[in-house]
Amino acid sequence: MFKNIKYYVNNVMKNDPAAKNFLEVVLLYPSVHAIVFYRISHFMFNKNLFFLARFVSQFARFLTGIEIHPGAKIGKGLFIDHGMGVVIGETCEIGNDVTIYQGVTLGGTGKDKGKRHPNIEDNVIIGSGAKILGPITIGSSSKIGANAVVLRDVPSNSTAVGIPAKIITQSIAPIVKLRKVKIS
Repeated sequence: MFKNIKYYVNNVMKNDPAAKNFLEVVLLYPSVHAIVFYRISHFMFNKNLFFLARFVSQFARFLTGIEIHPGAKIGKGLFIDHGMGVVIGETCEIGNDVTIYQGVTLGGTGKDKGKRHPNIEDNVIIGSGAKILGPITIGSSSKIGANAVVLRDVPSNSTAVGIPAKIITQSIAPIVKLRKVKIS
């Protein structure tokens, strides 16, 4: 757990130009506190200590303004910048090195049973106020614009904006720079 927290803090320092040092991030960043409480509550949830897990997660919400259900599955390096109002639902799955800004909801539509929340793959950036709803997938290295309402899958390497969100750019693969080879 401590290795994950160190990775997380280093990721915050890499992504947030306002972060001055390791100690500042650990002591003063609510997203760090929310992730620590999430890891504890998730452990309890997996041990079927549901009430205690929810108690810890609600305490974390009270302290940080970030609500993460203990049943959610979150990879390493989640960066929640200015986290107030972020909501992550119970069946949500988040990959590695995802960035989420304030006011984001990863929630359900109320129409689904079982898997109700989105899957967010690696290296996704989700802009302020975005709502990603239902059992959909946001592909790796995609960007979701501020205040977008996403109700359908977004392919990898895409940018989605608007209400309802539409894909405005999509690349098939990262661009590889070719070098010229001199043939003698």
